[in-house]
Amino acid sequence: GEGGAWWCACAVPAAPRPWSRCLSLSVSGLPEIVNMAAGPAVTISIEAACENQVQEVTLDGTEAYVQPLSMSENLAKLAQKIDFNRSDSEGEEQEAGEEWAQRQQDSDDEEAMLKFQPSLWPWDAVRNNLRSTLTEMCVLYDVLNVLKEKKYMALDPVSQEPPPSKQGLQLCGKKKSLAGAAQILLKGAERLNKSVAENQEQKRQREFNSELLRLRQHWKLRKVGDKILGDLSYRSAGSLFPHHGTFEVLKNTDLDPDKKVPDDYCPLDIMIPSDLEGSAYIKVSIQKQAHDIGDLGTVNLFRRPIQKPNAGTAHWQTKLEAAQNVLLCKEIFAQLSREAVQIKSQIPHIVVKNQIISQPFPGLQLSISLCHFVNDKKAQKISVEKQRPDDHLYVLEHNLHQLIREFHKQTLNSSMMPHPATAPFGLKRMRLAGPQAYDKAEISALQQNEGLLEKIMKQAKHIFLRRRTAWTIDSLASCIEDPQIQAHWSNINDVYESSVKVLITSQGYEQICKSIQLQLNIGVEQIKVVHRDGRVITLSHQEQELQDFLLSQMSQHQVHAVQQLAKVMGWHLLSFSNHVGLGPVESIGNASAITVASPNGEYSISVRNGPESGCKVVVQFPRSQCKDLPKSDVMQDNKWNHLRGPYKEVLWNKMEGRNFVYKMELLMAALAPCP
Repeated sequence: GEGGAWWCACAVPAAPRPWSRCLSLSVSGLPEIVNMAAGPAVTISIEAACENQVQEVTLDGTEAYVQPLSMSENLAKLAQKIDFNRSDSEGEEQEAGEEWAQRQQDSDDEEAMLKFQPSLWPWDAVRNNLRSTLTEMCVLYDVLNVLKEKKYMALDPVSQEPPPSKQGLQLCGKKKSLAGAAQILLKGAERLNKSVAENQEQKRQREFNSELLRLRQHWKLRKVGDKILGDLSYRSAGSLFPHHGTFEVLKNTDLDPDKKVPDDYCPLDIMIPSDLEGSAYIKVSIQKQAHDIGDLGTVNLFRRPIQKPNAGTAHWQTKLEAAQNVLLCKEIFAQLSREAVQIKSQIPHIVVKNQIISQPFPGLQLSISLCHFVNDKKAQKISVEKQRPDDHLYVLEHNLHQLIREFHKQTLNSSMMPHPATAPFGLKRMRLAGPQAYDKAEISALQQNEGLLEKIMKQAKHIFLRRRTAWTIDSLASCIEDPQIQAHWSNINDVYESSVKVLITSQGYEQICKSIQLQLNIGVEQIKVVHRDGRVITLSHQEQELQDFLLSQMSQHQVHAVQQLAKVMGWHLLSFSNHVGLGPVESIGNASAITVASPNGEYSISVRNGPESGCKVVVQFPRSQCKDLPKSDVMQDNKWNHLRGPYKEVLWNKMEGRNFVYKMELLMAALAPCP
């Protein structure tokens, strides 16, 4: 039967085939095998092979395949499977009546086979559906046309009597409804406001606590009752100033919750004493002495440029630092005022209002002033009107701050150091005062310590003397071109002593003219000059002494330069003196002179140079070249003609040359014999 045919088809000899095709052929006969076995039916899903179907297998094993459908044929085949008459409702009914359809499946299949007639054209069903759709659209278009033009049909509304209106009752109901809704909204808004206020208050409290922690890390705080107080003073560092320096920490409640929070808002605020508000500094200046004490008055105030706080710095930190600086400046000025009254000096110190006047040198006055500014418009206007060029010595202000801190350190160390009864700590010489039997003068000398005012006075004297020395050297260097004077200041100096090296040279002859090298050690009230040979000369603070000394050294340099040039040129040194006793007396120092002779001895040059009289050069020629000399009956021999004749002065101002040494070189070259 069919099973035998299947086995016969499989027994036909053929060429080897792919395993997939053999698998499809073998599985295709599986239903027959199942029927033959009379077993239960099993549904198996088999995927079609991905290649063309075999139409015929010839006796020689060649396979003839069915040609694949083209795209148009494939589309027509798929279109035949579409059921355009089926709707969603039919699909739902079909799903609902699944059981009933299963029962009548056999009868339906037979009727469908009888009624089914293959279509003559694949697109016949699509055409029929499009035709019915076109008919419906035409009918709809005709209906809309009739309604729009109103020629064939008119639609009138049906008139109905309106119900009687009850406006009063409706208005009352609406009001009641709106009042209830408004009450609900108000209660909700009130709850939201309370919640937001509580959240903001909690946030502010957290921010206040964090800011308070930051403040406590930098400043000393203590709680007194319900207040938080801080300390601005330097008592913990050894200060003895009686000002309490207390500030109070407050919570900033000035913020409006309805407005936007500003960028510089801080939940913490501080309240400092009124006398510590604003900014202050100590102004130290050296001025010419005033003609009348009544001209002093209050010191001229000028505002310093306000320094911008660093990024990230809290505003309370800047405010507290400014207040602490005001307190420190007041302590410094109070200490200076106390010492100015207690110290007994030849020229008494004057304390007038916020200014201390002292006289370091005759004709000069040292002014130490406390400048305190309060942030108000009047003080700003006054400071702008009285502003003058800045003559403030910032170095001395810085030194004052250092000195007061050293004073604090000494006070702290002395108070914290233990004091045994048998051997008190302190200077070793004081412990030896008893065994060595020191008298009152010696003990007072050991206990004598310089105060703040005395130290700053010494520093001011040194600064003034150093400035005066620099100005004197610069003025001489700018006024006198020949010789040149150079100053080399040392970068490492002491507060009471500075040094400068002074070189006097001639332009173009720096290598051979190095005889004048001076070392000026500037002290507090005098200047020590160290020569190259080790000699030491002490000068006072008078400007004229230093100027006269430098002029005399410049005069001597010209003579030393002639001596060094004579050695280079081969001339012989006949005489040399730094202090000539002949000729006019110099009001500044002494004149110096030198005499040199040519290599063959025929000519000689004498130079006399003084700080005030200037330079004078004379040349002595041989007697043979002097025709104006009278003949002498005593010297008849010719050997006396080799002696040099009288001196002739050289018109030095008419000599060509850029400086003194260059002119002297030209003169020596002109008088020297040719080789």
